[in-house]
Formats: sequence, structure tokens, C-alpha cells
Amino acid sequence: MLLSLNGLEVDCIIGELPDERTRAQRLTVDVELTVGDAAAASDELADTVDYAALAEKVRAALTAAKCRMIERAAKIVCDVCREDPKVRAVRARVTKAGAVAHLGSASAEYCSGTPYDFPEK
Repeated sequence: MLLSLNGLEVDCIIGELPDERTRAQRLTVDVELTVGDAAAASDELADTVDYAALAEKVRAALTAAKCRMIERAAKIVCDVCREDPKVRAVRARVTKAGAVAHLGSASAEYCSGTPYDFPEK
């Protein structure tokens, strides 16, 4: 089963430029988690990922990391998600708006798990 968490907003230090190292900027995080299908059968919260808690862990990790690159931020998101034993694989996309003049946003995607762990889109 694929569980998607979309649009998590995180205000954190991100970027290489000197002014970026002194002010928080907003990242948007989208995560796809490959998990078992126990919750689909049981309809019980205990059988799935607590995504409210996971979102808070991701937010805390990115805030503490003060990454220079969105690529690193995407890997951190995957690492946090993989700490949950119910998560078999993760695909994380981190988007930073206004990263470059005249560019709407820049995104980095990182996968932790094999490609076979993700359903075809």
C-alpha cells in the first residue's frame, strides 16, 4: 500500500548563501511511504503509520539540520521516515520556492528502498 503525505510546510534554515544561513525559509515536503495493508483490513490506527507524529519528526529534523542543499534535506526526510518499522520504502520530495530568480521553485527527490517497492503511477 502507498501512503502519501503531501504539502508539509517546514520553516527552517536552508541554503548556501550568507543571507540564507541567518533566516528561515519555507520548504514543502511530499512523502510517499510504502507500508503494509494491515490498516486497510483492520481500520485501526495502530496498524498504520502515525503520520501526525511522523510529520512532527520530519519538521524537527529539518529544523535542526540547517541544510545547505535541498538534496540533503530530502535524504533526511527519508531517514526519519525509515525509522518507523511499518515503513518499507520512502520517496521524499523537498521543494524550495524562490530558490533562483525567475524560477518558481526547485525540488529534490530521494528514494530509500528499491524501485519495486513503489507502485507504478
